[in-house]
Amino acid sequence: MGIFTRFFNKLRDPIEKNNDSKKEKAANSFQSEWEPISAFIPADEVDYQTVSLIATAIAAEDHPNRQFVVKKILQRNPESLRVSLIAASIAAGESTDCQLTVKRIYKKK
Repeated sequence: MGIFTRFFNKLRDPIEKNNDSKKEKAANSFQSEWEPISAFIPADEVDYQTVSLIATAIAAEDHPNRQFVVKKILQRNPESLRVSLIAASIAAGESTDCQLTVKRIYKKK
């Protein structure tokens, strides 16, 4: 029995290695041709004060002794939003009950 397992395991190992190398090559070619579009981009500095004031007011509620620090303010990327709306609308087609979520968006370099 050990002879058969050794024989068949030797046949499987090179095939799996070839499949792994093909997957790596495909992943590298995909990354070289496409770049991801982020869903959020940094907000304008003009909006920082207004957004941080509203966020801290909501977070503090009735506790004026609390301190809050807003570290990063992001806004939706308009390009990402537009693409996801168009893609979801096309995919939904005529079905009104359909809800779709766009996970990632890539654009060609």
